[in-house]
Amino acid sequence: MTRGNQRDRDRERALARTGSKAKSKDDGLTPEQRRERDAKALQEKAAKKASQAAAGGGDTKGKSSNKK
Repeated sequence: MTRGNQRDRDRERALARTGSKAKSKDDGLTPEQRRERDAKALQEKAAKKASQAAAGGGDTKGKSSNKK
């Protein structure tokens, strides 16, 4: 039993639903530039989390209290 052109038709319909917005991994950056961008984003995220923890709004999920 063959599918005929059903697979091709489904691909065309899916492409039409997404509005031809195909995902592209090519953002115009070299791997080195991408690493730098990602490292900077991680540093900013860590700094934000550290400032929240210092302000007392830190996340305590997963940490248990030893108070009895």
